[in-house]
Amino acid sequence: MMKENGRHISSVIERAAMSVRSVAAAMPVRDQMRQELVDAEAAQARGYFLPDEDERLRDVFVRYLSLRATLLEVVGSIQELIDQLDEAGEREEVWDDRLRAFIIGFLAAAMLMRAASFVVDLAAGRSVVRKKLDEAEPRFGIPAKSFTAVYKNLGSYRSMLRFLSALRFYELHAEDIAALGRDQHMKGLIELLDEESKYFQNSKQAYLRRKLHYRLHSFKRRHVSGYKKVMFQLLKLSGRVVSEMRQPFVKAHGQGKRVTVDVLAEIKPLLRAGDVLITRHDDAMSNLFLPGYWPHAALYIGDAQERSELGVQLSGAGPLRAEECHFLEAKKDGVLLRRIEETLNVDAFMVLRPMLEQEQRAQALSRGLTHEGKLYDFMFDFRVADRLACTEVIYRTYHGIGELDQAVSFELRRHSGRPCISAEDLIEQAIGSGHFEKVADFGVEEDVVRIF
Repeated sequence: MMKENGRHISSVIERAAMSVRSVAAAMPVRDQMRQELVDAEAAQARGYFLPDEDERLRDVFVRYLSLRATLLEVVGSIQELIDQLDEAGEREEVWDDRLRAFIIGFLAAAMLMRAASFVVDLAAGRSVVRKKLDEAEPRFGIPAKSFTAVYKNLGSYRSMLRFLSALRFYELHAEDIAALGRDQHMKGLIELLDEESKYFQNSKQAYLRRKLHYRLHSFKRRHVSGYKKVMFQLLKLSGRVVSEMRQPFVKAHGQGKRVTVDVLAEIKPLLRAGDVLITRHDDAMSNLFLPGYWPHAALYIGDAQERSELGVQLSGAGPLRAEECHFLEAKKDGVLLRRIEETLNVDAFMVLRPMLEQEQRAQALSRGLTHEGKLYDFMFDFRVADRLACTEVIYRTYHGIGELDQAVSFELRRHSGRPCISAEDLIEQAIGSGHFEKVADFGVEEDVVRIF
């Protein structure tokens, strides 16, 4: 039981760490936003935004809100982990796990505040920008006054006091935190913390001038007690942010996913290695920032027996055993092998099947599995392959598979100025090309599995 619990803690930390690393690469950075700053100045001077300027500004804000939602989900997973670690009491052997959780939560909070500062600074002294960002955007489900909510939280006295409490804890335990740099999952995060240090100091100096007083000397004497106080403050801070902007309620409180255990039992025998699953969560925050009804895709890699028959090998299963791996799926925590119970913990799905020979399916799956372990691509730029979005896993698995004159082919389309393929694009091109067929769906017109 303890071994299984240890695997779970390790898995939560690894996934949360990958999520934060993925977000870090896509966060808006001042040096990369020169065009948006030029647009803001021009719009302020004339009193309104031109359509192309509007789209560029909206793209930055939508990306920020999407990344913000991901960081808040990370904090939520850390909150659950903290509750589990608290059950272990104050034993020293769980101190490293507590520190790992702190690093992830603290870094997520720091990134949230830094990115919010950039967005607020973009609107500073520019009433036209502020009003534009406070407009509702029905295309992405963004409510009115979203910028005001971000601005209000960033300027909160209590929010900064909590952040400074965490900063003090970070400084007092710098040696213990640095020692975790030998951990492969923590190394990248500690490097990101080092990069954030300039922002930490600027924030600290600005708020110290306002004579904020706090008493944290007890952390040195009782680090576990101090840890609990700091994590409470950090999670309370992030929880406050969640309450100010969340997905509108689309289902009753406590209502589970529409894909039940019985639905899983019905669909699993119908799946075949190589199938593409298009999925949807009715109330997912990510739905707010993606076009169309279908937002997500995953690759079914079959069970262990089917992979053996195809001659497809797993290079690594992470914390999962080979027999537990059914999908290769890119989510905020990276491109990982996942159980069917995780991937299909959704409200609706569609099954697309490649019209390929067995050898070609095996070739495609083997190619796709080489991407396992990569970070998630929040920039949705399909021109590079070091980070992958969900549909890019499908794109890089199947594009070019088959005879030269009849090979599977996908066309990249520009969304928010970047060449990529949305889930809606994927469905249209896969079926329209004749290389894939729709074999089943669930939750589209009613909650039944339909076979085609």
